[in-house]
Amino acid sequence: MRKKFTIGLIVVSVIAVSVFVSLAVSATEKKNKDDLYRQVELFSDTIAIIQSEYVDEPKSKDLIYGALKGMLSSLDPHSQFMDPDTYNELKVDTEGRFGGVGIEITVKDGVLTIVTPIEDTPAWRAGLKANDRIVKINNDLTRDMTITDAVKKMRGKPGEPVSLTILRESEKKILDFKMVRDVIKIKDIKEARILEDGIGYIRIVEFREHTPQDIGAALERLSKAGMKALILDLRNNPGGLLDSAVKVAEKFIEKGKMIVYTKGSCGLPASDT
Repeated sequence: MRKKFTIGLIVVSVIAVSVFVSLAVSATEKKNKDDLYRQVELFSDTIAIIQSEYVDEPKSKDLIYGALKGMLSSLDPHSQFMDPDTYNELKVDTEGRFGGVGIEITVKDGVLTIVTPIEDTPAWRAGLKANDRIVKINNDLTRDMTITDAVKKMRGKPGEPVSLTILRESEKKILDFKMVRDVIKIKDIKEARILEDGIGYIRIVEFREHTPQDIGAALERLSKAGMKALILDLRNNPGGLLDSAVKVAEKFIEKGKMIVYTKGSCGLPASDT
């Protein structure tokens, strides 16, 4: 009888502890939710004040997008909010195929500048050169124009015309170029060849959608040419698509070895490869 009574006390104690833990968790969750609601209220009050008091009337979308960008960037250096235009440009870049003229651009000294024309593209054939300054795109001045806006103006359906006004400082001339957009294919693999003594060399400039297939074809070609060893050149490679990088790594790493894993909020691996 005493044994049954002891077991009963243990069961009651376990239930009591469970109820206490459950209440503590519920209280913590309620506190977190209350704190979140207070912060959201602060956020909405700030937007209302800006809309009513700021010298210009800002667009609601601009305020929300700006807040989202700040929120994501505050997490870590790798988190980023992308608006639809930025995301679409990213998709185009990772596909490595789009309608355009075929130039890489940057902003140099506050001016849109051509880094290099891509070989065998409308820009290459028209005679555009590295360091050419882009003054106008389709008669629109590029002063204070962002790279994203410039890219949007130059890209489009293949077969459509586009004109660029260029300042070529080396010749001290303003030049006009009229081109017809074409399908531009970005090569992920810039070089794939045999150096000497059966040593293969492959340079991957970025991991895009078709990189795994491209490197597979390059490896097969070099193997048929007598490759005995390989140099895989990833210098100045900024990265790209994670799944493509993993598929490339799978070609060189023993099967069953972990390449990368992601961690969920619970602290356990959410997925691995």
